[in-house]
Amino acid sequence: MKVLVATQKPFAKAAVDGIRAIVEKAGYELVLLEKYETPEELYAAVADVDAMIVRSDKVTAQVIDAAKNLKVVVRAGAGFDNLDLAACTANNIVAMNTPGQNSNAVAELAIGMMIYMARNTFKPGTGSELKGKKVGIQAYGNVGRLVAEKAKALGMEVWAFDPFVPKEKMEAEGVVVPASLEEMYKNCHYISLHIPANDQTKKSINKALVGLMPKGGCLINTARKEVINEEELIALMTEREDLKYCTDIAPEAMEEFSKFEKRFFATPKKQGAETAEANINAGLAAANQIVNFFVNGDKKFQVNK
Repeated sequence: MKVLVATQKPFAKAAVDGIRAIVEKAGYELVLLEKYETPEELYAAVADVDAMIVRSDKVTAQVIDAAKNLKVVVRAGAGFDNLDLAACTANNIVAMNTPGQNSNAVAELAIGMMIYMARNTFKPGTGSELKGKKVGIQAYGNVGRLVAEKAKALGMEVWAFDPFVPKEKMEAEGVVVPASLEEMYKNCHYISLHIPANDQTKKSINKALVGLMPKGGCLINTARKEVINEEELIALMTEREDLKYCTDIAPEAMEEFSKFEKRFFATPKKQGAETAEANINAGLAAANQIVNFFVNGDKKFQVNK
């Protein structure tokens, strides 16, 4: 059994060492493809492997077609829009992610972004405190819960909207649950996005929704850039000089957003999972899931059902 780790942006050495230990203990062979520059290098590497671990690397239909023996691919991280799920399913390949492994890193970044924007991106001038402010969390999954926990510790009032989580569960955790998404935007000084990018959510964060936010409102995005209607958000921020936007995903319209100076910030590259701990946790989880799949038929984290 051969397992490929294909990462243009390599895992930390500790993560690779841990993955190797897990894979080789199971009696499998580990193959590394790091810092590759062309799709052709990936096509060649997947030709005879049974399993594959990737980070943000794109596993396209062409990659799947080249991987004649591939049975399982694991995206080391929560998001999996870099995997062609239809192609995986058509070729009887199980696609998985590793939910929860990067959650704390992303949640800490979201809180850090709130502080950064509250303090005028650390430029001279009077800022504000998070204590006493309302934060609305859109999607109350692994990351959302951790953001809520940390925000409460800072003295914030936490609201959350997630139609897939029982209202009673959120309320039991000390969260205000609004009747609608619009109600949350209307009341919260900060909105933290944790929604996936799909047909229902793409460009759903628009002028009508964000425009409901109170004066000085700040939108925090550590999710996906595709959920933002950039054209409408730019128009809104042009009209309302009080609104702020901070994102972990550089927008397509970077130049237009940059003109807002203190009211806008984007990390140079996606930083959500960029901690040593998250890097290691996600890699080890991916390796363990592959072994459990082959040994026990475990498909718990399959995403192409």
